[in-house]
Amino acid sequence: MENLEYARLLAETADLMEIAAEDGFRIRSYRNAADTLQGYPERIDDIMADAARKLTDIPGIGKGIAAILVEIKERGSFDRRDELLEKYPPTALEMLKISGLGPKTIATLIAHFRVTTLDDLERLCREQKLRDLPRMGAKLEEKILKGIAALRQSSGRFHIHFAAAIAEELTAYLGETEGVERVVAAGSLRRGRETVGDVDLLVTGPNAAAALNRFVKHPRVGEVLGHGETKASARVGIEGLQVDVRAVPAESFGAALQYFTGSKTHNVALRSLALKQGYTLNEYGLARVEGGERVAGATEEEIYEALGLSWIPPELRENQGELDAAAARSLPRLLELADMRGDVHMHTRESDGRFSLEEMAAAAAERGYGYIAITDHSKALAMANGLDEARAIRFAEKVREMDQSALPVRVLSGLECDIRRDGRMDLDDEALAQLDLVVASVHSHMNLESAEMTDRLLAAVENPYVKIMGHPTGRVLLHRDAYVYDFERIAAEAARRGVAMEINASPERLDLHAPLIRIAKAKGCKFVISTDAHHVKHLLNMRFGVTMARRGWLERADVLNTLPVEEFLGSLRRGER
Repeated sequence: MENLEYARLLAETADLMEIAAEDGFRIRSYRNAADTLQGYPERIDDIMADAARKLTDIPGIGKGIAAILVEIKERGSFDRRDELLEKYPPTALEMLKISGLGPKTIATLIAHFRVTTLDDLERLCREQKLRDLPRMGAKLEEKILKGIAALRQSSGRFHIHFAAAIAEELTAYLGETEGVERVVAAGSLRRGRETVGDVDLLVTGPNAAAALNRFVKHPRVGEVLGHGETKASARVGIEGLQVDVRAVPAESFGAALQYFTGSKTHNVALRSLALKQGYTLNEYGLARVEGGERVAGATEEEIYEALGLSWIPPELRENQGELDAAAARSLPRLLELADMRGDVHMHTRESDGRFSLEEMAAAAAERGYGYIAITDHSKALAMANGLDEARAIRFAEKVREMDQSALPVRVLSGLECDIRRDGRMDLDDEALAQLDLVVASVHSHMNLESAEMTDRLLAAVENPYVKIMGHPTGRVLLHRDAYVYDFERIAAEAARRGVAMEINASPERLDLHAPLIRIAKAKGCKFVISTDAHHVKHLLNMRFGVTMARRGWLERADVLNTLPVEEFLGSLRRGER
């Protein structure tokens, strides 16, 4: 098993324990262990296989959790989880994915109405039965109905980082097959979509078919959906992500890669263009309509060039003007991960992060960054041990003192400051004025009407010490929709006042996404890309933020933290100091 699978089982059990109103300390121990395993650099299976090693040597793993991990290894589950799944329906875990539906409410619904399925819950809401219970009303019913609809819409979708990890593991595994020359991911994963439904892998080489046999024997492959001479499909991992592997001849590899990368609308438009020029285009190659002479197919570049186009990066292939730009040779020179010079939104143990400032700085140095900003939470997030004015000022002073020492990167003092419902910042201006940068974010009251939310965000943008709008729509992929407001108005005002828009690289957020990035750029906005890291491993997520920027047609000049530190600081909006 992989560490993520152990972590998922522990986290799910913690959710069930919370529904059962069990001891908070035990619940936290499960959650903390899940967090630890998710980010642990070694495979838990490898540690258990080494007689000289102990699971309890892992920080945060005690004897009780260690015994559970051994039990999971042996049979794929453990007693406490099984007991809770007998007490509560399996759909209880699905219900927890519904925005606004917490463990206590779920427990009440199960006890009072004996809800066992999402259909039961939907029926109760439509029949307006929930409002008969204390502290439940019409708004909750409406919210749950929306949440159920969103959950059903996202069913079968997976976060990009999860799909990418599986694709990378299988790419390396299949690449070891003798006679295989190339293994490349296609589909929505290659285009950088925030969530994917399946993974497409293309294999070429004189013995590409052997890779299909090797694929279905992979230890994480579960149900084999099909296995032929040119294609094998299977569900991978306990999550059941479908992976399709295709063996492609070298002379058609580029055509197949272009075809299976998509998007569908891009491909339709490209095939239409080919027909107008007297060609047919499919996964086998580009050929003349008259006579069938093959013109291109071995590489994507030769196909696009034969049609009079520049090669179009996969992230842009959404039929949103990229073909016209490619014909005019005016495609943007897209941002690269190597362009990033700093990460300017992260958390430490001072609030809800897992590592110290020094450890985050060391991890950033390993990534090749020249600077970071420590932006722990403000006091409104009490559950995250948020900083009040006095703590924020003291921590800023500490950061400045440490910045003069032998830290491997320049460390900036910052804060992720909550935007209150009325638009005021969570800390007073005197405290904010002491910081190098302030990231303003919404973490509460996300269901306001559009006009009220717009006024709230306008007030935040108008604060002279706000430098960055953090995760500007508040969405959590596959869990919570964006809050509603006049984005164009906020983007225009942010551009006018020099407030940068964040592209939050956390794979659960990826906020902003491509359509809004393009709108904000058109309004004159500048951007920062940051990981919102709570763990040193989260710094690796920068690549997903860069992918979102590329999907939004951004170039290096659009992103402020591609600049050296002094230029970056100079590019930020000036407060009234």
